[in-house]
Amino acid sequence: MRDERRVAQRAEGRPHRVVVLALDGVYPFELGIPSRVLGSADGRYEVLTCSVDGLPVRTSADFTVGVEHGPAALDDADTVVIAPGTDWVTAELPEPVRAALARIRPGARLVSICTGAFVLAAAGLLDGRRATTHWQFADRFRRQFPQVELDPGVLFVDDGGVLTSAGAASGVDACLHLLREDHGSDLANRVARRCVVPPFRDGGQAQYIEQPVPETGAASTAATRAWALERLADPLTLTDLAAHARMSLRTFARRFHHEVGLSPGRWLIQQRVAHARHLLESTDLPIDELATRSGFATSASLRQHLHAAIGVSPQTYRRTFQTTR
Repeated sequence: MRDERRVAQRAEGRPHRVVVLALDGVYPFELGIPSRVLGSADGRYEVLTCSVDGLPVRTSADFTVGVEHGPAALDDADTVVIAPGTDWVTAELPEPVRAALARIRPGARLVSICTGAFVLAAAGLLDGRRATTHWQFADRFRRQFPQVELDPGVLFVDDGGVLTSAGAASGVDACLHLLREDHGSDLANRVARRCVVPPFRDGGQAQYIEQPVPETGAASTAATRAWALERLADPLTLTDLAAHARMSLRTFARRFHHEVGLSPGRWLIQQRVAHARHLLESTDLPIDELATRSGFATSASLRQHLHAAIGVSPQTYRRTFQTTR
């Protein structure tokens, strides 16, 4: 689907059109994320903002925002982003909102930021799909939409044309993910630097869920994570990581999971897959060598983990991004 969208846009000679739907009570920060991130991508995207009636929209702050477009902007959107708001943690949608969503053409990519997932779910657009939303509203979401497979522990979920993200700043992660999927990691990394944000955040929402304050003087695993990222090709073990952090195995594993939301082993695999994807996009290294540089013992191991992460083989992934380049 992504390649079909790109071919159609090239044929039409226009950038990818992103339309952000602003509903009453919208959070101003999240409303501006798509324009700020995707609008920094060297003209690859045209970002428009619309409301259900073309009128100014009340925000969660002490001001309203005027938008340039009404619901007709949704008719030819390539990607539609639902921004979150104070009024939309609900299973019911007013008819004007349903009518606006009905204008979205088949094949358009759908994106929600934070509680915008409630809007997609209430419209039936998440039925049978994996999704996420802000961790504070996870229980309510499950009660209202049992037909959606909710994963509240991640920053975003890409379920094949429907992308849902967690609270607030995870909208930045989701937009950078769209850039990586559409145009590769090089452009996504450049945009991240322009916006002064990390191109890829470790772990998921679990690290932000309210938890007891750690004991005074507790050491962090951050330095060890940075050390490991420089040595992904090495056969790192939990013992190696704990020794670098100068902690016992049990203390290190517990503290690592508390900070990152993942076990050390799962985190290492995630980072190695991310590095392998970068090498597949940016080099012509043989798959065996690429697997070694990414820390996988064999090319078969790389294939297994890459397929588990994104559902394609290394060769297929490389062909996609070589075509993009």
